[in-house]
Parts: sequence; structure tokens; C-alpha cells
Amino acid sequence: MWSRLVAVALFVVVAVVVVAGCGEPTSRLGGDAPAIGGLPDVAPMGWNSWNTFGCGVTEADVHAQADALVSSGLRDAGYRYVVIDDCWSATTRDGQGRLVADPVTFPSGMAAMGRYLHQRGLKFGIYAGAATQTCAQLLGNRAGSTGSEGHEQIDARTFAEWGVDYLKYDWCATDADHDRQLTAFTAMRDALRSVGRPIVYNINPNSGITDGAVPGAMYDWGGVATMTRLSNNVIASWQTGAGPAGQRGVVDEIDAAAPLTDRVQPGAFLDPDALVVGLGNLTPAMGRTQMAMWAMLAAPLIASCDLTTMSPDTLRTLRSAAVIALDQDADVRAGRPVDDNPEIWQRGLRHGVAVSLTNRDSHPRTMAVRLSDLDLPESTTFTDAWSGRAVSTTDGWVSVLVAAHDTALLTAG
Repeated sequence: MWSRLVAVALFVVVAVVVVAGCGEPTSRLGGDAPAIGGLPDVAPMGWNSWNTFGCGVTEADVHAQADALVSSGLRDAGYRYVVIDDCWSATTRDGQGRLVADPVTFPSGMAAMGRYLHQRGLKFGIYAGAATQTCAQLLGNRAGSTGSEGHEQIDARTFAEWGVDYLKYDWCATDADHDRQLTAFTAMRDALRSVGRPIVYNINPNSGITDGAVPGAMYDWGGVATMTRLSNNVIASWQTGAGPAGQRGVVDEIDAAAPLTDRVQPGAFLDPDALVVGLGNLTPAMGRTQMAMWAMLAAPLIASCDLTTMSPDTLRTLRSAAVIALDQDADVRAGRPVDDNPEIWQRGLRHGVAVSLTNRDSHPRTMAVRLSDLDLPESTTFTDAWSGRAVSTTDGWVSVLVAAHDTALLTAG
């Protein structure tokens, strides 16, 4: 009981901090229309290179991961975007001011990479910096200043020529000045619109945090970008307890997202960072919690483990058809906590409802929720999304035994 009371208290504190930081009113930046037209209403799914390869990513690495997406069945389950993160480019632009691939690590070039991915039924994602440097350059881990600030039009045309389908656009600067960020992110949005190719636009305004403020949470960027990072990085940890500018565990990110779920709509998504399922010391139960709660958020599902060596359990979690169907439901809206309980969430679906029950304790326990609190009739029956088994109700309650740090995910309707 004490741990549950602590969890609720921490959730309330996080919610107050985030909402307080958002300011009033929290108008949607960039207008009401989707930032980029011609894209699916639902969130993208795919794989990102950073958590496994970091700045050492190579052409061969990406080919191997792409092939694993296909052979594992993940491509057919919906994971189609292959996103090459920072450090793919040469440290200088060419004579025409264009970005070019690093000749050592990506010797075939990026147009060839686009062809390789498209031939396998995949989509091509790439990384760029919104200021004058990429984040690796800003941190001194790589030479050069090849950010896209002032080069938005030529970079957008270059990406389109290469067949790029997804741009991860990172704010990498020593300040987080809102006006400068808004100008930079909007300039690239407009450049992408001008090339006539539907490119998912994923922005991260948070890399320049200097005062604890989190621009991805403070402002609704839904008219500027397809998906917006709401925090710093999520790592393979249950909970770090770090502040807004620190690296977060799975639970920290869930609590950070809770006050912001109204921002989610077709073509505009909160980005709670990549899935860390299969990484580090994250247990299978913790991985299921991340997968389940990202689905409750209608969030992008971007895997980041080594797909060539992932365990069968990791593959089962990532490939769960019912959980993916929940994430990709045609009624594109995020769930929210029930009665401010951070462990129990509800999400409306096109045909029904989903309920998640997350056990934040370090021991198994039976968790229950009253059907009337979900505005559901007592005759409601549920299906366990993980197992496919029916879950009955008793005296107006639904209850399930949930393992430590695991999440039961139930659907009805």
C-alpha cells in the first residue's frame, strides 16, 4: 500500500511540474493542420540506430538491421522506418553546400541506402541537426558543423532526392531559446512541405536544456512536426527519478506524458523516445510495460535494440499483434489515467476501449478497477492483449494478477 501511495504522490508532483512549466494558455504551435500532409493518421513504427550503435553506426550495420526487420517478421508487423541517427554524414558539406555521407562508414552513399531499404519494403529515415551542429558535434564527439540551420531548403531537397521518408531533427545548441527553436523547426517543416514528398518530421527541442525547462513538454508543437520528443532520452531503466532535464526510466516517461495526452491527434504525436525493449537490464516485464504504455499513448513504436541478436522474448513483445493494433487504432487519441491513478489508464478505441494496469511494486499483486469508473456496463468482458484469453468481471469489477513491474493490457468491445 505504501509503495502505491508513493507512486500516486510522485505522479501528482510530476504532473504539477510539467503543467506548471507549460504555461497558460498552451496553444498549438504551427496551426491546427498536420505539419506534413500525405502521411498516415497513425504513428510511425520502425527502428533507430542510436541506442545500439551510437556514433559508430555503419552501412553494414544498417543493412543487417534492415534484413533482420524482414526476416523476423517485424516489417510485416508494421515496423517499416529504418532511421539512421547521428554520425552518418561527412564532417563537411560538399562544394555545392550539400550534405554527403561519411565516405568510410557509408561508402555507397545515402541514395544507395534509400534504394536498399525501399527494395525490401522498408522506409528510409535519417538524422540532422536543427542548429549549426549535430548533437555529436556539439558535444565534441565528432568534428564539423554540418547542422541544417540556414541550409533547410537544400537539405530538404537532398533528402527527397535520396528517397528519405523520415527526418529526425535534433535541437543541438547551448541554448533553448524558444523563438530561435520555433524559427528553425518551422523553416525545416516548410522546406519539407516544398519538396512534395510525405516525410515524417520528428523534432527534439530538448537538447539545449540549460535551466531545467523542457521545450517539448512546455509547448504543443503539433502543427510544426509530426512527432515531438517530450523529454530527454529514455534509457533501459525502470525509474531514474531524474528531473525534467535528466535521462529517464520507463515510469518517469509515462508520468511525464500523462498531462500532455490531449495533444495527440491524427498526424501529431507525442514522442516518448525509442523503445528500449531488449536493452540493458530492462526485464521482460518492464519491456512489456513500455510497449503497453506507448500503445496507450498512441505513440510511435521505434525499436532500438540489436535486431540480429534479440531474444525470443524481446521479439514476442515487439511483435505482439494485439498491442500493435491498439497503438495503431484508427481512433487516434492517447489514453489517460483513471481518477488520477498513474497505474491505471484508459484509452478509447474506434470500436471499444483499452485498460492498462501497471504494477509499480517489486512483487506480484492483484490489481482491480471498478467498471463504473471506466463508464462501462457490468456486463463488459475483456480480452488480455498479451495472451488472447478472456478476462471476466465480478460484481462490477475487473481484476487481474500482475507481475512485478509488468502491465496487464485489457481490451473490450
